[in-house]
Formats: sequence, structure tokens, C-alpha cells
Amino acid sequence: MNSLSTESLSLLRAWPERLKAVTDEFNEYRVRDKVIRVENYRESLSHQKIPKIAAPKWRSWGELLVFLSKENLPGHYPYTGGVYPYRRSGEDPIRMFAGEGTPERTNRRFHYLSLGQPAARLSTAFDSVTLYGEDPAERPDIHGKIGNSGVSIATLDDMKKLYSGFDLCAPSTSVSMTINGPAPILLAMFMNTAIDQQVEKYLKADPTRWAEAEKTIARLYAGRERPRYEGALPEGNDGLGLGLLGVTGDQVLDAETYARIKAETLSIVRGTVQADILKEDQAQNTCIFSTEFALRMMGDIQQYFVDQKVRNFYSVSISGYHIAEAGANPISQLAFTLSNGFTIVEYYLARGMKIDDFAPNLSFFFSNGMDPEYTVIGRVARRIWARAMRERYGANERSQMLKYHIQTSGRSLHAQEIQFNDIRTTLQALYALFDNCNSLHTNAFDEAITTPTEESVRRAVAIQMIINKELGLNFNENPWQGSFIVEQLTDLVEEAVYKEFEAISERGGVLGAMDTMYQRGKIQEESLYYEQKKHDGSLPLVGVNTFLGKDHGGEITTTIELIRSTPEEKAQQIANVRAYQAARNPLASEGLKPLQQTARRRENLFAALMEAVKTHSLGQISHALYEVGGEYRRNM
Repeated sequence: MNSLSTESLSLLRAWPERLKAVTDEFNEYRVRDKVIRVENYRESLSHQKIPKIAAPKWRSWGELLVFLSKENLPGHYPYTGGVYPYRRSGEDPIRMFAGEGTPERTNRRFHYLSLGQPAARLSTAFDSVTLYGEDPAERPDIHGKIGNSGVSIATLDDMKKLYSGFDLCAPSTSVSMTINGPAPILLAMFMNTAIDQQVEKYLKADPTRWAEAEKTIARLYAGRERPRYEGALPEGNDGLGLGLLGVTGDQVLDAETYARIKAETLSIVRGTVQADILKEDQAQNTCIFSTEFALRMMGDIQQYFVDQKVRNFYSVSISGYHIAEAGANPISQLAFTLSNGFTIVEYYLARGMKIDDFAPNLSFFFSNGMDPEYTVIGRVARRIWARAMRERYGANERSQMLKYHIQTSGRSLHAQEIQFNDIRTTLQALYALFDNCNSLHTNAFDEAITTPTEESVRRAVAIQMIINKELGLNFNENPWQGSFIVEQLTDLVEEAVYKEFEAISERGGVLGAMDTMYQRGKIQEESLYYEQKKHDGSLPLVGVNTFLGKDHGGEITTTIELIRSTPEEKAQQIANVRAYQAARNPLASEGLKPLQQTARRRENLFAALMEAVKTHSLGQISHALYEVGGEYRRNM
């Protein structure tokens, strides 16, 4: 006893009560100011009581202490088994990625995905024109890409259409945006969309207020056509968010009321923006601003979140998915992603922010492939993050909890025997759900070739739903814990990640390693290794290089509908952005000069962007910022 630390003694003394809490019929615990009551068992069709949390039955203090120190039950440090004591009831971790064509087209897909679901968890794919901070235009290098493989968003009105019919401040709504280079601009559009939705609700709550607002809008658009949602509203869209198309809330409300609604909205709006510029340089390449300027804007977003008490929105999704898609193996994906996260932490601390003010606003995003290491990617990430937050940074419990979204591997989808892709995706989803991911996207089988159709997306969602609602073992919420191989894999992967941390540190940290293109080089080497083994057959891929069909030798046997934006949709987006510029640019007497002056004075750029997006388009703002922040140039 005398050799045990105070912490070890505390863990052992607390164990009997903790064990009782998960083995009694019910458990009660507190989340913020709310008491949660949970049934500890689910009954099977055979009338057996299946425990939600399976606890170890060791009597040896030594074995128990090893478990409590390395694993513990979900919801307890080091959070290896999960950051919450139980999974969220009434909200499955389904978050499906979607985006194509115009905002209206993607809005219809969102409502299709959300119809009948208790929660709307929207994940947004943007087209390459948007990803590179440009406006829709006739330019040959832009025109063909408008609305392809993502939604075209260039203005605040586009954003309002995109999320119309979803109350962005409802507890059941959560939005994720996969945008990086121009992320601060798109995020400012999103926040203004959420604010204007609440302004619209406030005005419509009183018919007199709404009538006055409509008169104001009519005066503003006298002699001109107002922006509108093209086509019929989909089922489930009640039109929320469309009432203030063409105007902003501060034009139809007094300043005091608008400020109050804005503050309330920012404090409750829920979601994530990717905004991870480090992995863009290392893997995905959608960098538009200089790395220094892009990092500064990331810091400005987080500082704005701290100042405005934005509590439920993640200011960055530190992403490994694209590192894996570029070719990295699971060890490198995890090591590069976590090291990027620690670099962001160090940068925010250097700016004077406090760890517990910003760490809860950081989230992560991983890929799940077929490799054995993917079994434990969440477990290792949670353990490493929790230990670093507590031991190195002295952070509180909320900051120690690593929350992550996971997507099944796009790289594991193959055009050959395309129908087999759903089998791979199912197994990858099983990995993720058994590892207690916080949110999950399951790829559609046809994403090897095109943007998914409604039919293929329905099948992809069904994969998650069948596991969540039908698979018996998933009644239990910590199925990986206690497995000998899972524990060994966790230790192996954790040790390998620390070894990679050392390699990065020897090169001057993440930014120093980026200067020598260390991460890119390693990703390329690992990609070549995979492709070589795939090509020579030493890595068996069913239907691709083994078990080939005798009639077609692995060629495509399924007719695939190619999803592309139409010429009419392209023309619509070009016309809409020009109309927006014509109507809104004159409202800013000095144009974008105040935004540029804010940048030169090194004041908070995100606060300035919150105003700039009310009058200018994405491309206009990007080009104005190039003049003061510089464009991205890759180190060679």
C-alpha cells in the first residue's frame, strides 16, 4: 500500500462505487447541469439481459490498477474506451457527407437523408471552385467544375438556401463543413446564416414585426428581383432561412435586438468546420493562403470563439482522413494528425489563449480502412490526447476528451466488382462503432466512380443503422475492452505513434518537417508500397486481384449513374453570384478595405469576415486577402 501513489489509491477506492453504477439496473450521472438516467441492460429476444457496459471482474488490485490506468470504463480518464460513460441516446452517430450542384440540390439531399431521423447531422462537401476560394464564372478552369463533386457556395444567400429548413440552433441539428483554405470565409457565412434564421424566427413570432420587416425588404429591392430558392421545397423543409434571402438581420432589426440574438445564437449553434491547414500542406493540397496567414486566421477563429463564448462548435477538425487517402498507413495517419493537433495547441497557447478555453473546441477526423491497426485508432488517439492534455498542459477533464468523426476508407473502394464495396464499408463501420467513435460517415459503394445516388446513399446509411439497431453485440457499448488482441494492438500502435513523434521532433517539429516535405515524402512511400502489393497480388483484394469473376475478370459489371451538375445549374450559380454582388457590394461604402486594414493591423480577421460576407462574395474576399496575406506557394 505504501508504494502506491495517491492517484492509484484514489482509483482503487473509487472502483467499487463505479462498478456498482454500471451493474445496477440503472445509473445516473451529470452532464453539465443535467442529470442523465440510463438503463444498464438491454433485453434480447431470448430474454437475456445484455449489459451496456461490461466491467472486469478482477479481484487482484494489481490487475485492476493496470486496467484503470490504461483503460478504465468509458467516460473516465484516460478515455481509452470512450469519452462518455454511455452512447448518446436518441441520436445515432450517423453523419453522411453530401454535396452536389446548386445549394437547392444539396438541400434536397440533406432533407432526404434526415427525413424521419430524430437528429439532423449534416456533413457538407463543397465543389473545387469553392474549395479554392473562387466564385462561379465562365473561365474555362472554373466553369466545368461548378457544382461537381460538391456543392457550389459563393455567397451568404447560397448558404441560407443550403441549410434552409434546418434550425441551426436546435439541439438536434449539427452541421459539419469540409472546407479548409477559405474556411474562415465559409464559416462566417454559416454563422450569419444561423443568426439570420433566429432573426427570422423572432420577426415571424409577431405578425406585426414580420409585416414591418417585409416592407423594409420590399423597399430595399424596389425595382429589382429578390433572390429565391429555385424549385419546390423538399419534404421536411418548412422554409426557415429563406425569409431573409437578399438581406441580413441587421437591416431589418434594431441594433440592440440584433446584438442580443447574435450573442444567443453563437452560444448555442452546434457543428464543426474542418479548417485544418496543416494537413492540407501535407496531403490534400487545397491551400490558397500562405501557411502563416492561414494559421493566423485559424487562431483568429478560435479567439473569436473564446470571446463570444462559442461553446458547442468545433473551430477546427484536425484531420487524418486525407492523409490516409493520400496513401499513409494507419500509424502515420494517427501520428501526423495528433502531432498537427499538438502544434495547433502550442500555437494557440503562444497567442495567449488558455488551454481550457480552446481545447474543447478542437475535434478530430480519421479514416477507417481494413488494416488491423484501424481496430484501435480511436482508443490510441484518446489515450495519447488525454495523457498529454493532463500531464503536459494541465488541462481539465473536458479538454482531455478527444472527440472524433470517422469515415470509412474511400481508398478501399474499387471500381472492379463495385458491389463488394458495401461489404468492406460494413466491416470498417463495425470497427468505428465498436471503438465508440462520436460520428460516422459510411461511403456509398459507387463513390469509387461518382458522387453517390439516392439509392446508394440509402444503402450506405442502412449499413450503420443495421449495426446500430439490429446487431446484437452492439447492444454492449464497450465490446473491444477486455480483448487480448485489442489490448495488444492498442499498445503496439501507441508505441509506434510515439516513435513517429520522435522522428518529427528531430526535424524541428511539424512545421520544420513540413519545410523538408517529410510528411509528404513518407505518405508517398507508403502509398507506393500499398500500390505495389496491390499490383503484384501480395495484398489480396477480392474482386480486384483475386477471386475474379470468370466472365469479366474484375471489370465493372454494374451500370452506374454518373452524378454531375447540369449546364443550367452552372449558369444559375454564375447569375446568382453576379446578382448578389450587384445588390450587396454597394452597401459597403469602402468595399473590402476595412477587411484588409484589419489584416494589416493584425486585429481579429474573423470578426471582420463576419461583416464582409454580408456584402461580398467568396471570390471577392479571397482575392482581397491575397493582397495582404499572400497566396500559398509550396516548398520545393
